[in-house]
Amino acid sequence: MNIRSLTRGDGVVIGAAVLLFIASFLDLYSLDGAPDSLEIPSMWASGPVLLSVVLAGIIGAALVIVSRGLPQTPKVAGLDLGQFGVAFTVFAAWSALGNIFDPAGGADNFETAGPGPDAGIGLILALVATLLMAAAAIATPLVPALKGALIPAPKPQAPQPYGAQPQGGYGYPGAPQPGQPYGGQPQPGQPFGAQPGGQPGGQPQQQAPQAQPPAADFSPFWFAVPVPRPLFAEDGSPTPIAELAPGTWYLAVEQRGPALVAQTQDGRRGVLQDTSGIQRG
Repeated sequence: MNIRSLTRGDGVVIGAAVLLFIASFLDLYSLDGAPDSLEIPSMWASGPVLLSVVLAGIIGAALVIVSRGLPQTPKVAGLDLGQFGVAFTVFAAWSALGNIFDPAGGADNFETAGPGPDAGIGLILALVATLLMAAAAIATPLVPALKGALIPAPKPQAPQPYGAQPQGGYGYPGAPQPGQPYGGQPQPGQPFGAQPGGQPGGQPQQQAPQAQPPAADFSPFWFAVPVPRPLFAEDGSPTPIAELAPGTWYLAVEQRGPALVAQTQDGRRGVLQDTSGIQRG
């Protein structure tokens, strides 16, 4: 799971889940004139409230966050895992609203029963948390402000003095790559780390007949994407081979019209069709 692929909206969902968990330990009811010695139960003492509000909300938030952080979203019964999470958060908010209107659960409808208890501070905070959670889960794919990266991509390192050793690991500007001598530059149109004119190890490189020639004035550069974006195979297959995540630096090795041929940290190459808003290193 890549936490750098989480958005600001996901951060709101996480914060609302934490607030819901805290609220679950507070008073479920509020009784006028109750003595201080009276112990009012929390939401953990009520099975219906625990299942329909607390656990439903926390499970929904977990499904939303997990689905955002995975490279490919799992599906259950044909629906994305994130869609199940959104449904859980909406159900939790609806259940919390119902308990606010009738915290006694119908026990105050008997003729001999007096006025029932009011909603306690825990139940009120639970309603606020679930409403905020459901709103963020629904609005994140729709509101540009919520689609921004929760953790910004790190800035590229400053140029090293002549003769100094580069800092950082693979995936950042200035780091030596496997199969590339220190100071060597990748050549446009070949895998990063390959020897000029061939594959690593000196074997001749075969050009793909469908590949378009790279731009003559193109120079490889590092870049980061603002939001998760798919990387497609160079043969034009519509199925993504990987997903580029915010917060990680990738190497652009070719330019094909408006698209870029990028290389991932594990050496896979593919075409990034949407290059809008990328950050160059």
